[in-house]
Amino acid sequence: MKLEKIDTLKLRPEHLTNVVVLTGSGISAESGIPTFRNADGYWSRYRAEDLATPEAFSESPQVVWEWYLARRHLIARANPSPGHFALVEMARLLPGQFTLITQNVDGMHQRAGHSKLLELHGNIFTNRCAVCARRHSDDTLNFQNLPPACPVCLGPVRPDVVWFGESLNIAVVEDAFTLARNASLFLAIGTSAVVHPAASLPLVASDNGALLIEVNPEATPISDDADIIFRYPAAQVLPSLFRRMRRVVSRNLLVQHV
Repeated sequence: MKLEKIDTLKLRPEHLTNVVVLTGSGISAESGIPTFRNADGYWSRYRAEDLATPEAFSESPQVVWEWYLARRHLIARANPSPGHFALVEMARLLPGQFTLITQNVDGMHQRAGHSKLLELHGNIFTNRCAVCARRHSDDTLNFQNLPPACPVCLGPVRPDVVWFGESLNIAVVEDAFTLARNASLFLAIGTSAVVHPAASLPLVASDNGALLIEVNPEATPISDDADIIFRYPAAQVLPSLFRRMRRVVSRNLLVQHV
């Protein structure tokens, strides 16, 4: 069902017992962060599929790191959108009943205030040794020489993100699917729903009885399965959706105390 106004959405207290959110690149695009396929300037000569691979890092680690550092710079100049902040407010409204899963690697949710979330594809601002797999913060590495050397084993350090041809962290994926199966309300926000296994999460939630809401200006492969669709940007929908949730919670508390 396509809705024009949040006020027409009929949320009930039982919908808010276990809210799970999946975000994709759309919510970051609203902050002015281009997807890695929309590079411009110098990096437009490269395809992301040719840089974000283990093979590229093995053959040209300096080029790969220069590309990622340029992306870090773009991300650092952006700010979280009202959509990011609305999700933080939802988490505060529903402690223990709200989980955020993201396909994004930009760390924008953490900058908005999220301290706990599942990052399916890693984080561009964290680093991992390609040899010993230890993780290192930027302040422990020398970026004057690329790739940085691992302080422990001296192996090459890489961005801690999932590259093309690599498998996702199985523990993170299993946690995400468990959350989807147990969701009472599942929000699919700004995701193209074409990258698996993340694309299956909304459908798993729906198949297990969750109310599935899609927030996306564009139709996606999950649109036909969504119970509710808002064809607007997340920054426009999520603040209003938070206020709707807050009213449901407040009314439920009043009923409990009558």
